[in-house]
Amino acid sequence: MGAAFAFARWGTATPTDGLCVRPTGRRMGGRAPECQRPKETRIVDLANITVYANGEFRAYEDAKVGLLTHGLQYGTGCFEGIRGYWVPEERELFLLQLREHYERLAISAKILMMRLPLSVDELIELTAELCARNRFETDIYVRPCIFKAAEDVGVRLHNVPDAFAIIPIPFTRYLDAKDGIKAGTSSWRRADDSAAPPRAKITGLYVNSALAKSEAVANGFDEAIMLSHDGHVSEGSAENIFMVRRGVLYTPDPSQNVLEGCTRRSILEIARNEFNLPVVERSIDRSELYGADELFFTGTAVGVLHIRSVDHRLVGDGAMGPITKQIGEFYDRVVRGKEPAYARWLTRTYAGRAVKA
Repeated sequence: MGAAFAFARWGTATPTDGLCVRPTGRRMGGRAPECQRPKETRIVDLANITVYANGEFRAYEDAKVGLLTHGLQYGTGCFEGIRGYWVPEERELFLLQLREHYERLAISAKILMMRLPLSVDELIELTAELCARNRFETDIYVRPCIFKAAEDVGVRLHNVPDAFAIIPIPFTRYLDAKDGIKAGTSSWRRADDSAAPPRAKITGLYVNSALAKSEAVANGFDEAIMLSHDGHVSEGSAENIFMVRRGVLYTPDPSQNVLEGCTRRSILEIARNEFNLPVVERSIDRSELYGADELFFTGTAVGVLHIRSVDHRLVGDGAMGPITKQIGEFYDRVVRGKEPAYARWLTRTYAGRAVKA
């Protein structure tokens, strides 16, 4: 049997944490956990999702991974998160920055001594075809992943075969936070490049983010802000961070162990080209956040997300600032195909295909 996701919309800033997975088939033992149902829930049965795995399209429930799979036991895999935005008036699903994501995935794979099975151009076409086969008429999230696939015991990267898959799922929002979110500085430092390279989107590295996120929620915050090994601001648990002070946009430079996000790069371009904002990439001290005029997170899942407070200190007056608002609204227009100058970032799913929306 397959599994079901419960997709929800909360009234306050609640992580989708996710998407509540409710197993519908056999379990290894014990009872299946019940989902904590928010007020408004939409169930999507994963059995109805078509994925790409082992070189072919197949049903989600037919794509199996063994218990001893190297990537599961040792975290030796990497992935991307790609958003797709459904525009009803055009009957079209726009996939965002496929090329940028697959180029980054190729680098992540290289770091883990793996190689993508297809070219970037082939993966772009394959992803659009996969989404068309699923006939999505909603915003979605696409998870391509490559992982060490041997089913044996032994920590290493060499002489281990790998496997590749793409999993698309309906997805509306990562955090429901129209009034902004409360962030807290984490006691967990961001992993350092000399230990596990954060420039690569490595599955095992996300335990670092999970520790910080759960600590933040336990402490009454919505999201964590992680510091680098030398105590400078790095990023959120799964987002890049931007600061506005006196009309200048700042963001931590790559030396602060940030994942060089595709959305981060987009926001830098939009800020410079559309709003003529001075943009500075440099180290940022924790205390600078307390005096910021505006703060926001960016990421594939969150888009542009206003930070209301940090460590129980309001950012400005707590309301979304004008620069965050301008950039966020413009970005939302871009991803839904409303800004022709940025059409190069979008791949149409249904246009010209035999599979109709």
